[in-house]
Amino acid sequence: MLLAGAGSAQSLATFGDISPQFTLRAGVAAEPEYFGSEDYRLGPDLGFSNFRLRLGQPDAAGFGIAGSFRYIPGRSSDDFPELAGLDDVDQAIELGFGIRYVTPSVEAFADLRYGVTGHESLVGEVGADAVFRPSDRFTLRLGPRVFLGSDDYADTYFGVSAAESVASGGDFAAFDAEGGALSAGVELGMTYEINDDWGIDSAVTYNQFIGSAADSPIVQQGSEDSLSVRVGVTRNISFGF
Repeated sequence: MLLAGAGSAQSLATFGDISPQFTLRAGVAAEPEYFGSEDYRLGPDLGFSNFRLRLGQPDAAGFGIAGSFRYIPGRSSDDFPELAGLDDVDQAIELGFGIRYVTPSVEAFADLRYGVTGHESLVGEVGADAVFRPSDRFTLRLGPRVFLGSDDYADTYFGVSAAESVASGGDFAAFDAEGGALSAGVELGMTYEINDDWGIDSAVTYNQFIGSAADSPIVQQGSEDSLSVRVGVTRNISFGF
């Protein structure tokens, strides 16, 4: 099962009435089976995204805060024989928050999350989009993304210990992964609002590993870049106070 929620810069805040809001998404997605994999998995895409505390009028431009969420499936050498000798990695759930800045033509965001299960480390993501609206209900967003992770995060997904190197029969050299910027790419997002509550949301994201991630033996034996695609139906939920 694939769950996602990070990376979409939507909605904002000035001052006025407080309106907690969030979006639920259900659909399908395709993405690499693990970081560095050449193979892809297709599965359900369930998302809890864009939790935000909107202050003021719904269409007001400016700064706002938002929730950020990501699910990372586990990784096991039983499922991926090419990783024989490497330790299994548990599935992870990341929770956090972010800052958004929105204008009619530009949206930008910066998110900070912590792995409450799994890697138990800090990650961040920053990005910006140029926004195009061919019609009142159809929106296109296109812009760059940069993903950052702490040393613990980098070591979990891209590091190889001396013991793992021996267990792999030397297929993977020992590697001490360091944190920092780990991937960079670009995302094209498309949203169609059926009405005020329901919509269709999709995105195509291209990423390339950089820094310590690109040098990882796990990535070197697989792929240094990746493409992910998702499409789903969304439901906006809000509570006014």
